[in-house]
Amino acid sequence: MPLSLIATLCLLTTQAPGASLTPRDSAFHALNRLAYGARPGEADSIARLGVMRWIEQQLDADHVPDPRIAEHERQFKILDYDRADLAGRYRDATRERQRLQREAAATGDSTRMRDARPMQEFRELGGQLQQLAIVRAAVSERQLREVMVDFWTNHFNVFVGKGADRFLLPSYIEETIRPRAFGRFEDLLIATAESPAMLFYLDNAQSVAPGSRPPAQRPPAFLLRRRFGMNEMPEERRQREQRRPTGINENYARELLELHTLGVDGGYTQQDIIEVARIFTGWSIEPPERGSGFVFRDWAHDHGTKHVFGLTFRDDGKDEGIKLLKFLANEHATMHHVSAKLCARFVADEPPDGCVDAAVTAWQQTHGDIRAVLRAIFTSPDFWSAQAVRSKVKTPFEFVVSAVRATGVEPDDTPRLAQLVARLGEPLYQQPAPTGYAETEEHWVNSGALLARMNAAMMLAKDCSSIPAIDDHAQLVEMINQQLLAGTMSAHTRTVILEQLTDIHDPEQARVMAVGLALGGPDFQRQ
Repeated sequence: MPLSLIATLCLLTTQAPGASLTPRDSAFHALNRLAYGARPGEADSIARLGVMRWIEQQLDADHVPDPRIAEHERQFKILDYDRADLAGRYRDATRERQRLQREAAATGDSTRMRDARPMQEFRELGGQLQQLAIVRAAVSERQLREVMVDFWTNHFNVFVGKGADRFLLPSYIEETIRPRAFGRFEDLLIATAESPAMLFYLDNAQSVAPGSRPPAQRPPAFLLRRRFGMNEMPEERRQREQRRPTGINENYARELLELHTLGVDGGYTQQDIIEVARIFTGWSIEPPERGSGFVFRDWAHDHGTKHVFGLTFRDDGKDEGIKLLKFLANEHATMHHVSAKLCARFVADEPPDGCVDAAVTAWQQTHGDIRAVLRAIFTSPDFWSAQAVRSKVKTPFEFVVSAVRATGVEPDDTPRLAQLVARLGEPLYQQPAPTGYAETEEHWVNSGALLARMNAAMMLAKDCSSIPAIDDHAQLVEMINQQLLAGTMSAHTRTVILEQLTDIHDPEQARVMAVGLALGGPDFQRQ
């Protein structure tokens, strides 16, 4: 497809909408923000129901009937394993890989190592986890829950490619994030702090008070390299002893303050980070044979007095960390930081002050009830303002899922859609940095990204089941306008599509071209 056409069609600028929204427009806007876009006819049905009533239903997700999702979830064997099952499998795979590595080093023959690929199962399970997220986002009637699971998983990011997190991430999503997506922020924060996936990802599982030793001077059971399958030769054992953690690791403490709670401008110091890291010494992970769950190791904890944020912690074990997390969850800087991120997700890349203030007020009044904070955002005038409508560009994940929903494509357990999201620059759960993926337009919009999105749109258009092939091009484009865009197609997009159809006489070819151009154009890329 010529770059000139993509530049013409995909210039992601739109005129501001009118000051008032029709019921259908309001429903379409809500579906683009609280959900992963509209399915054909869904904006009309929500307009008839009443958009605020639908929003309240989405906030009370447990009472929204969701009959199809269970059938889809049964396709994913990743949901059949608990953390202990996966820990044992990972340990065995790690041992096999190490055995093959030793054999390859001894014989100089690396072909057996390549052929065996002992970690292949975990790569496949990781792919299943990605596709499961897409299926849930595309199919579930509890759309806002899926949006919030994605938001919190990104806010409390864990990189699936780091060691044991290959098997710890599924339980992190299923047991830590999903049940608390609408609960109290304090409870969610504590759950992530105790999560083995987070403890491993940010290295807190190896954070110990300087000079601490386990009982009877045994090698620390929590040393993760040994725990997860290390069958050591003498030289490997010597190297491990040299790598033994001998002090405090600040990684979790730093990200807890900078990303999870107070924000980069939260007013803390390097000394505060050190004190917080001391508080979390001893927060670790059980070995696989014990289920790889959270454990507090008193012998690894720094029992000295800590002073941070005007608080004093005196040898109170694990409760020190719980006390600090509760304090941070209700600090004004945390309320503002997290509320601003929520407003950036739901309202605008530059969140309006009024919306953020409303969210913070709701947080204060309800002690961090996430539903109440979201309700304050969705009832804020900023959410419904002309400046907010179509002001955000979809992330690759949002784009692919919304295209699936709009076109009636039936997602399955194959990796096709997850691979498509990855090619567009957002491989799920594979952001190594604790920041997670960016939410803002400037990160996702450039000429290369627009070309990739247009190619993806053309691929998805081939599977579109909601638009029939017909001879009348004008009628075809209007059908696409109504079914995929709820009647919001711009005159510019309509003109460009019709021009491209001029020399196409095959109805099926015209259908694919028109649907692809609509999906790849600015009217669909924006939300």
